Amino acid sequence: MKRFKVYLLALAVLVALALRAIAQEPPVPSAASEVREIQMTAKKYEFNPNLITVKKGEHVKLVITALDRDHGFKLEAFSINQKLKKGDPTTIEFTADKAGTFKFQCSEFCGFGHGRMKGKLVVEE
Repeated sequence: MKRFKVYLLALAVLVALALRAIAQEPPVPSAASEVREIQMTAKKYEFNPNLITVKKGEHVKLVITALDRDHGFKLEAFSINQKLKKGDPTTIEFTADKAGTFKFQCSEFCGFGHGRMKGKLVVEE
């Protein structure tokens, strides 16, 4: 009988702990654990969009499709330089771990307007 009471007490404690765990709210994900996906295109001397705004600490996932020919995407502040093959969506991921305004540009020569193929990444506090 004594053993039965010990088992019953242990069962009661386990049930109480389980109910307490279920009652707690799930943790709110931090900005760093959330993924911000942005679809982009690259074509004859322009990125669309050419202005990207994110929050500091966000994990950024750019999905860029070169529409007319091979291009490149260079975001020097985050050590990114990726070739973009025509027609193939290219995924570029990074964490926006510093605030500021950072320039990006095409890194594959694409014609006379190549020097104008630029944009800005704004990382807000």
